[in-house]
Amino acid sequence: MNGRILIVDDVATNRIVYRAWLAAAFYDPLLAATGEACLHMARTDKPDLILLDLSLPDMMGAEVLKRLRTAPETRNIPVIVLTAARAELARVDAFAAGADDVLTKPVHEPILLARLRNLLRSRGDAGISQNEQLQPAGLAEPALTFEPRATIALVASRPDTLLRWQQELQQQTRDHVVIVSRTQALADVAMAEDGHSAPDVFIINDDFGGANGSLRLLSELKSHALTRHSAVCVVNLPDDQQSATMAFDLGADDAVDPEISGRELALRVRSLLRRKRHADRQRASVQDNLRLAMIDPLTGLHNRRYALPRLEAIAAQAATEGEEFAVMVVDLDNFKQVNDRFGHAAGDQVLVEVANRLTSNLRMTDVLARIGGEEFLIALPRTALHEARRVAERLRRAIKEMPVRLGSGTALTVTVSIGVAVSAPAAGRAPQVDSVIEQADLALLDAKTAGRNRVTFRLTAA
Repeated sequence: MNGRILIVDDVATNRIVYRAWLAAAFYDPLLAATGEACLHMARTDKPDLILLDLSLPDMMGAEVLKRLRTAPETRNIPVIVLTAARAELARVDAFAAGADDVLTKPVHEPILLARLRNLLRSRGDAGISQNEQLQPAGLAEPALTFEPRATIALVASRPDTLLRWQQELQQQTRDHVVIVSRTQALADVAMAEDGHSAPDVFIINDDFGGANGSLRLLSELKSHALTRHSAVCVVNLPDDQQSATMAFDLGADDAVDPEISGRELALRVRSLLRRKRHADRQRASVQDNLRLAMIDPLTGLHNRRYALPRLEAIAAQAATEGEEFAVMVVDLDNFKQVNDRFGHAAGDQVLVEVANRLTSNLRMTDVLARIGGEEFLIALPRTALHEARRVAERLRRAIKEMPVRLGSGTALTVTVSIGVAVSAPAAGRAPQVDSVIEQADLALLDAKTAGRNRVTFRLTAA
């Protein structure tokens, strides 16, 4: 199934029609006839999207919306409101309550399905809500109460249209509303200069080059790296169902009538910004999680998960170029005594200081990772025996020659043992990384056995 859709309508005929449309498009339809049933199923069945009729027997649809938006487990479910009222006030009230879109009955099947595809695609691009995963553990972040000022870019062929939109939006929002040309909208470098990011929302009505000018501009904006995550609202001709359907399938986040009021436009923009900020937070969360998965939280160094693939790449490059590379395993001497005598907080200070000294004595192209409690892995690409010897001795001296000053004021002398393995060049065949590390471990064991605070080598790796 493409997604689970909750249909909320008190008229059985409507529910049957919508269910048939959705089932034919391979969605999984769920049915509810009341507001209470909607709220219950939204929590328990976790639909991907809700189709909500405003006229329900037990409560108004606007009240259902407000309760959906205030509950942490349902606040981010997209909601399309369906209403028989054609008055602007009904749409405005629905958007003010948190609707993602409002469709007037009778609903056109192609428009409804296109809007479904669009909203579900946006939800999928944002990823699974971290709040939904963390809520049972009590770790979910609260909803943001402060919304930063956004930038809304207006792109239209007619100057009078641009000025009207700008004036109406400035009266309704505190966001920064700017007028840009079609060329400016597509100029990544221009929009990124002085550290500025792309506009948060584009509102476009571009008929240069024909009736499909807005669709072409939309396609361009969604394909550019800088603007692909900006929300785009396309202004199309009234009752132009085909263009609206195509706009949604090309990635438009909304499609509106040219005569839309400033109040409704501002509320639609607010809805776009809410969805965009949620998606931005999810992408940032994914990036943070990826970073944390490869970073040691204490020292800020990379961990084993990052280091091993990088070492594989270094070995492959060495095989291609017929070059040598070196691997070092560095271990703090008698580190348990530091923890036992001064406490684990002092031990952490020592680890951080050692990590800093190792980092400052290596090249940008070298790989440094913490792979154990007091053990570090270093990979040196394009490094022969004589250079590896020089680097290892420099690292050993950098740790020993300057005591580590603890928070208590105690100056603590720390030493390290270093085992080094230098791979033999083997053009066309990369050495086995596990074997190289094993040789470095054996060399480290030799250093420990020989009395610590020294560097020992395995000249070649099997």
